[in-house]
Amino acid sequence: MLFTSRQMEIMALAKAEGRVLVDELATRFAVTPQTIRKDLNDLCDGKALTRIHGGAIFPSGNENVKYEARRSIAAPEKQAIGRAAAALIPDNSSLFINIGTTTEAVGEALVDHRELMVITNNINVANRLRVFPSIEVVIAGGVVRGSDGGIVGEAAVDFIRQFKVDFAVIGVSAIDEDGALLDFDYREVKVAQAIIANARHVILVSDASKFERTAPVRIGHISQVHTFITDHCPVDSIRRICAESDVHLVETQSQQDDVDDSR
Repeated sequence: MLFTSRQMEIMALAKAEGRVLVDELATRFAVTPQTIRKDLNDLCDGKALTRIHGGAIFPSGNENVKYEARRSIAAPEKQAIGRAAAALIPDNSSLFINIGTTTEAVGEALVDHRELMVITNNINVANRLRVFPSIEVVIAGGVVRGSDGGIVGEAAVDFIRQFKVDFAVIGVSAIDEDGALLDFDYREVKVAQAIIANARHVILVSDASKFERTAPVRIGHISQVHTFITDHCPVDSIRRICAESDVHLVETQSQQDDVDDSR
């Protein structure tokens, strides 16, 4: 489902404020309450928001948001994170890219690289990069998850374990304040763990909304990665863990603010 610009703005408001109300939105956008109700129904049908009496709330994180809705959430932030991650990966490198809309943004930012070998369990990444002759794409075998094109299961794990690569780009569904990296599908988690174990440099990419969510399956700990790229890290305990574990924390929002201040 593709959302309109007004619906995207409503989603951003819900994310920032926790909830949105029909009457307030109708006034803000100068439309009828019926129009806003339809917007909220569309957003809730796409699992981007959860309906409450008189409005909607941003999902608590207890359920996985549908793929198209995830692509819409924090899209500009994901693009900036993707560019920052791609800047760390030199030409003539080998890398894993796992499942996720933020990792897909990294794939989008890699299209001008030369002589890359990209091994992925993400059909969307493979399909995007396969047309570039300077990028060799190797795709894992296994069960294809219909919701997002992710390849999961033991066959994918066994396939990943055949490689030892220069970089891994991984995404997660949630980051706990104790540094735990979390996801919803244990089959996907096993693939992510194999990816982490078989890369020389692990890059975690995640927008700040992942700090507001939770998920039931543990991938690992943030201390296991080498670089963490996010738009903004609002959790002091995560900053402390990164400093203590020698994890390079990159905040793209801060970089943009520095550029703006220098003008």
